[in-house]
Amino acid sequence: MRILQFFFNYFQQILLFVVLFLFLFACQSGIQNDAKIAKLPVKIELDRFDLKFYNKEANVLPKLKRDYPYLFPNQFPDSIWISRQKDSLQLILLDAVQKVFQDIAPLEDKISHLFKHILFYFPKVKVPHVITLINNVDYQIKTVYSDSLLLLSLDTFLGSNHPIYEGIPSYIRKELDQKYILCQIVEKFASYVIPPLEERTFLAQMLYEGKKMYLQDLLLPDEAENIKIAYTEEELAWVKENELYMWNYFIERQILYKTDPDLAQRLLEPAPFSKFYLELDNESPGRVGRWIGWQIVKSFMNQNPETSIQELLRMSTQKLFNLSKYKPKR
Repeated sequence: MRILQFFFNYFQQILLFVVLFLFLFACQSGIQNDAKIAKLPVKIELDRFDLKFYNKEANVLPKLKRDYPYLFPNQFPDSIWISRQKDSLQLILLDAVQKVFQDIAPLEDKISHLFKHILFYFPKVKVPHVITLINNVDYQIKTVYSDSLLLLSLDTFLGSNHPIYEGIPSYIRKELDQKYILCQIVEKFASYVIPPLEERTFLAQMLYEGKKMYLQDLLLPDEAENIKIAYTEEELAWVKENELYMWNYFIERQILYKTDPDLAQRLLEPAPFSKFYLELDNESPGRVGRWIGWQIVKSFMNQNPETSIQELLRMSTQKLFNLSKYKPKR
């Protein structure tokens, strides 16, 4: 018995040493990565098209059209743009934007820091030309990203309680705040770098959204979890407390491999609540399927830490799900 006890204690000590070594190695690697990221030569300055266009004389229009041809569709005559320069609603939006974004430098620093992370993990990505706009509070197109261009509609980030947003549903209004700008950029970047879905099962859509959320973890490591998914702290607490219940709901109703388009609207898209069609609906936040997908992807990366981000983003739905060994927390 003493010999068995000796070997048991010995192996316990070895296991503890290995765990400690891996932890210290991960910490050291993280510190080294942070240092490398900080040294990347990225300095983004916002190009304030909004200030160059609105409340200006018509004679600035020819130069603006040459400098920003993608902002002036050919089907619209100059008279439309000249009228818009002095439009009273546009000037109200401009005034609101100028008051909220009096000092643009902090936002420039945050976006620069974000793109340092992007370049570290995606070195072939181009640092984009970032242009600020006013876009009639079109909250469905707050940001636009391409390989060399990033458009930010500043009038969609004035703060959830701004009087301009009166009448907009509260679940939408809460995201119209500048604290969500970086997450919005990562959301659009993720759609750009993650291969399009080739299947339409609910599981595939969940894991696609989960990959996008994992990119938030990677590229915005200091951002709060609830900000990444645009939840209140109470909504985040709800999904954590009900993770097992939600997963059982998906399994019992056999919806993981269904392709009904309404599943995305009910459980993945922004909404005042998710639609389980049960009494708890009014207690739930929207897009709970996105949160579950996030947990599955995190489980996969915990099980397979050697997987590169590029491999993860290209991985098939079934392989990722099988290797994640996902078990919801009780």
